[in-house]
Amino acid sequence: MGDRVEILGVKVDRLDSRGFEEQIEAFVLSGKKHKVMYANVHSLNSAWEDPELRRILNSADLLYCDGAGVKLGARLLGEELPERMTGADWIYYLSETCEKKGISTYLLGGEPGVAAKAAERLKSRYPRLAIAGTHHGYFDDDAKVVGEINKRKPDILFVGLGTPLQERWIENNFAVLDVAVVWGVGALVDFVAEKVPRAPRWMLDHGMEWLFRLMVEPRRMWRRYLIGNPLFILRVLQQRFAEGKGEDR
Repeated sequence: MGDRVEILGVKVDRLDSRGFEEQIEAFVLSGKKHKVMYANVHSLNSAWEDPELRRILNSADLLYCDGAGVKLGARLLGEELPERMTGADWIYYLSETCEKKGISTYLLGGEPGVAAKAAERLKSRYPRLAIAGTHHGYFDDDAKVVGEINKRKPDILFVGLGTPLQERWIENNFAVLDVAVVWGVGALVDFVAEKVPRAPRWMLDHGMEWLFRLMVEPRRMWRRYLIGNPLFILRVLQQRFAEGKGEDR
């Protein structure tokens, strides 16, 4: 750890998928509590506008690249992030590791019934995977939900409430959660439960998943992608020139 790329004031860890998985396992076995979060264009734009969110993201023990736009942003700054790691991909190889090593998980998020369906799908694929419990993301009583989670004693808690709600929820409840790894995961349960479809492989391989999500959910996603993506590039270019990286050498 410690090798990070700073984009719009947020420090993103420079990790490939193997290093990512090894770091998560080390967190679980460390005997200490850790926060894991992701950086995509939406979260970095939100953090640029919200200093408190920026502080929360920078407080994470691991902040990984979850988006082709973030990789592009790093490249525009003369840096490299080795890999884009999105939850809909890593959940499967991570679940395989958890099954082999007896690491338990808890799924929090989504509409009622979605997290439970996601758990069923993971269990059908990894029968010995220990899923300690699930809970939907529509609740008002944090203390009650935290109490339920602590009673189940998972090693990893996946918090899928969307940015910036999930980051703030983790920050507000981290001290009272009895969990080794508390991890913000966005729409993970929706993808695993197949409530939201994934893009075709050729779009995933060419950094075009954002376009597919825009096509599937235009009313919800148009602002994020049609305004957010160009705004992100503009802000990164402003950072580049402010740092003198746009000058001829």
